[in-house]
Amino acid sequence: MAGFLHFTLLLFLNCVSFVLVSSVLAINTTTVRTTVVSDAAESLFSAGRSDATEVPTTGFTTSYSKPTAKTTTTTEDTTKAAERAGSRREAEEEEGPPELARRSTRSIKVAKKPKTVLKKPKVIAKKPKVAKKQKPQVKKKLATETVPQCPPLGLESLKVKDNQLRASSFKRRGLGPHRGRLNIQSGTQDGDIYDGAWCAQYKDKNQWLEVDARRLTRFTGVILQGRNSIWSWDVVHSYKVQFSNDTLVWKPCMNGTQEAVFEGNQDAETPVLALFNTSTVARYIRINPQTWYQNGTQGDICLRAEVLGCALPDPNNIYAWQMEPTESRDKLDFRHHNYKEMRKLMKSVNDACPDITRIYSIGKSYTGLKLYVMEISDNPGKHELGEPEFRYVAGMHGNEVLGRELLLNLMQYMCQEYKRGDQRIVRLVKDTRIHLLPSMNPDGYETAFKKGSELAGWALGRYSYEGIDMNHNFADLNSVMWTAIELETDRSKLINHYFPIPEQYTSEEAFVASETRAVISWMQNIPFVLSANLHGGELVVTYPYDMTRDWAPREHTPTADESFFRWLATAYASTNQVMSNPDRRPCHNKDFLRYNNIINGADWHNVPGSMNDFSYLHTNCFEVTVELSCDKFPHASELPIEWENNRESLLVYMEQVHRGVKGVVRDKDTEAGIAYAIIKVDDIDHHIRSAADGDYWRLLNPGEYRVTATAEGYLPSSRICQVMYDYYPTICDFNLTKMPKQRLKDILAKGGKLPKDLQLRLRQLRMRKLRVTTKAINQRRAAAAKRAKTV
Repeated sequence: MAGFLHFTLLLFLNCVSFVLVSSVLAINTTTVRTTVVSDAAESLFSAGRSDATEVPTTGFTTSYSKPTAKTTTTTEDTTKAAERAGSRREAEEEEGPPELARRSTRSIKVAKKPKTVLKKPKVIAKKPKVAKKQKPQVKKKLATETVPQCPPLGLESLKVKDNQLRASSFKRRGLGPHRGRLNIQSGTQDGDIYDGAWCAQYKDKNQWLEVDARRLTRFTGVILQGRNSIWSWDVVHSYKVQFSNDTLVWKPCMNGTQEAVFEGNQDAETPVLALFNTSTVARYIRINPQTWYQNGTQGDICLRAEVLGCALPDPNNIYAWQMEPTESRDKLDFRHHNYKEMRKLMKSVNDACPDITRIYSIGKSYTGLKLYVMEISDNPGKHELGEPEFRYVAGMHGNEVLGRELLLNLMQYMCQEYKRGDQRIVRLVKDTRIHLLPSMNPDGYETAFKKGSELAGWALGRYSYEGIDMNHNFADLNSVMWTAIELETDRSKLINHYFPIPEQYTSEEAFVASETRAVISWMQNIPFVLSANLHGGELVVTYPYDMTRDWAPREHTPTADESFFRWLATAYASTNQVMSNPDRRPCHNKDFLRYNNIINGADWHNVPGSMNDFSYLHTNCFEVTVELSCDKFPHASELPIEWENNRESLLVYMEQVHRGVKGVVRDKDTEAGIAYAIIKVDDIDHHIRSAADGDYWRLLNPGEYRVTATAEGYLPSSRICQVMYDYYPTICDFNLTKMPKQRLKDILAKGGKLPKDLQLRLRQLRMRKLRVTTKAINQRRAAAAKRAKTV
């Protein structure tokens, strides 16, 4: 009987303890949830994930205000058992179902084994110490907590359509609300339909620009710019924000008990971010300027904007599966990668596919960052006879970042698909030696990356560390060619390929970026056949020439291979999901849809010293520029859909390297390959050269061509080559016969000299000098950096 009473008493005490713990746990649930939600917040401008959505509400709601001390700490009079229960509850929300299962098992064991009751005091004594150690960490996180930032709605990227933008008034069509988009660029003339901002017709505090998110959205902030114009200076210095669900009742954004007034711009181009003290759920948002630049009667209310907001799930939308996709089917690393992260990702691809990949560096940037290249081939590190070399170059302008991420995606994708056995990728890898340079200007990228996707602006990070625009930094061989054409009366003596670098370009004092020197040396070392240079800020593919002949602002300036360059440009543009959309909106101030999204570079704007022109005139390589998106620096949340837009284009363009004719030029007697033999095609005034092993590739459209091969000391040989529409090129080999000895003797007897390829020799001499001066410059910089570290 005594034992039974003892057992009943113990059972009663355990029940009371359980009820006490449960009640304290329920009291602390709100605090724990606040902590977990706050810890889940991420910055808009980091390269991470987008914020999670919330449950929609019908009226105005605010959330994520700065927490007070009361919400971050527990009361002092809570018991040790309550602290243990609270810590277990917090662990449950952070670690998920597996931890819940473990705790359930543990509680069953305690109930089954009475002996463990005696050990409880020891466990309880230790648990509060763990809880106390966790408390300062929670306080530290919440002390620096700010309003969680959502991704941009898409004014800059054109995800927000023109009919979603309204305004109180506007001066003219070219300054309508559809132009109030962050980083939008104006035309060269005021008064056209492509002006550089939204500008109100009246100058008072009742003007507004309205954005319709089309669904309930948690708005967290606004980014503002002034007007982009070379003729006018218009900026908004301060503004208010209002929200609505029906455009009839508007609620102001508050700062405590007062209506919030946000700081605007002091110049026209620098984006300024304003975060709301409390996020607000609504459908419509208005930006209401309060003060603006005024110079007498000059100075209009003009602005460009981006709105930050997280779209909430719509419970009334029963057709959610029909919505525009925001993810990709491919499992790739969709985020922005700085230099260290880029290097780590490339290393992971190399580790995953060591048999078909190789990482190498072609040089260093001004600050010493290596220019890494990923090679993809079935025999990496070696040029195979008859296998063409292809390259993609991205990040020439450091703030045009989409190309960088697409190339990182491409190397991951090709590795995965090759291992999976995708025959298209397997064929590309086996038949082509592919080189991917994701960042030609890593210094500029790091500058833009620190500011982030929306605050980098239109130009920050564009140039090299020395302030050089590398798109104008290659040797101007166009002027050399056109000057020779004007001075030479005998056209048979004119050269049309393999132009040597001008003497002044090779000196140490020449204003040539370290990155440009490295790329030129790379072009010399590898016999590239086809290339594309990836840029951003527009949606168009441009092809050479990029420079006008008479330095006109713009003028159609075709090469001898105009028809094939148009083929190349069309191959990319027609397979790009955005470019090929006939209903798409022009990005800025030119409608490239009228040109089928391709254009001669010089017919767009004059670019002396471009890499495209240099590549065509100095090497065998044909190269185009691809402008990938309206937004130079898309938000990380937009990268998956950008990959989907460009994946097919990237693959199709690579496959064009196998179009035309190819072969090997050999010595008829020894069958050894002849290097630097000249390959001529009748009716096309541009020649190419064979590589070191005698193999060559001549890109041509389908058709019938007469091809001639010549080499120093050999008799020329000609063939008729038929180019088909097939994936594989037409094989046209040449076996050249040496000049007869009697012919050589006759030339020497008359006091003549053997014909020498002076053009080739001069080219090699200038290149050697450029490498020597580059080495000297790098040694001086390394010594200066070493002295600086010592100091």
